[in-house]
Amino acid sequence: MKLKALAAVAFGAALVFAGMANAHGPSRQKVEMSVTLNASPDEVWELIGNFNDMNWHPAIDSTEMTPEGAPADVPDESTRVLHLKADEGDPTITEQLMAIDPEKHMYKYMITEVAVEVLPVTNYSSTLQVNDKDGKAEVIWKGGFYRGFPNNNPPAELNDEAAIAAVEGIYQAGIDALTEQFGKAE
Repeated sequence: MKLKALAAVAFGAALVFAGMANAHGPSRQKVEMSVTLNASPDEVWELIGNFNDMNWHPAIDSTEMTPEGAPADVPDESTRVLHLKADEGDPTITEQLMAIDPEKHMYKYMITEVAVEVLPVTNYSSTLQVNDKDGKAEVIWKGGFYRGFPNNNPPAELNDEAAIAAVEGIYQAGIDALTEQFGKAE
């Protein structure tokens, strides 16, 4: 009888742990891209360091601070709405400034509102920084996020791969635009 009871407990525990292994949900994903440009860090920061202006990015139609007249450089208070270029509708991404350090040519921000059909991510935060690399501007753009579907068995358009591909596409388009404008350092 003791052996059967022990076997039953062991089997029950195995089922519980197996269920827990599948119940963990998504894991945080990370993307980082960089490029060294043929320009000074100050020149590049002058273009990309304004939180209220992201028109340098080819996917952005316009940027507005909300509420109207809000400051663009106050962490936890500065919020921008990015209006994306689109054939129809007005897809937007709302982002909040989390930190800014003009001397270090860096700001951190997080997405506070976006439809997963626009960008298949949740809990997204990012850092955009320009470092001095032997007098040239090294742009580093990195972010962390979860996929757009928070539960197990996500549809293909909301899984980890879709989220990573979308963020990589955004970063690459921005880096390509900067490279086109300033040239890549040799």
